[in-house]
Amino acid sequence: MAAPHAPLVGFRNAVDPTPAELRTWAYAPDAVPLSSLPADWDLLLAGEALIGTLFALAKDPACPARRFALHCLHIYAADAIRTGFRSHSKRRLRKMLDHAEHGDDAIRLWSANCRALLAQPDLFSYEDWCAGGLVRTPRHIV
Repeated sequence: MAAPHAPLVGFRNAVDPTPAELRTWAYAPDAVPLSSLPADWDLLLAGEALIGTLFALAKDPACPARRFALHCLHIYAADAIRTGFRSHSKRRLRKMLDHAEHGDDAIRLWSANCRALLAQPDLFSYEDWCAGGLVRTPRHIV
């Protein structure tokens, strides 16, 4: 019987994974199913420490966990914009938005929606941005 706080296979600490651990998981997500990870794992990961890794995963159409990474990008962007960039770097978000313009339809749609939210913060909907609505049903918000 495992100890109650035993680390999950693949993560030294699932609440604070390294970029390498996250990349490894993203290309074999069935090894550690989302259902076995901490509740609100998406919210835990959508911060400055892993956003570069999440962005790279979201840009890769071959990544099995791409939708999860896109979801985390939505959380990060909405949190940054809604807090007036007190929670996350405006420079980093703008850099990601610029790089997204060279991606495929999914990442360009994320960028377009972020730019719309920047221009009109009242377009924010928790369901769309934080609960996965824009990933489940991709669409322009304006």
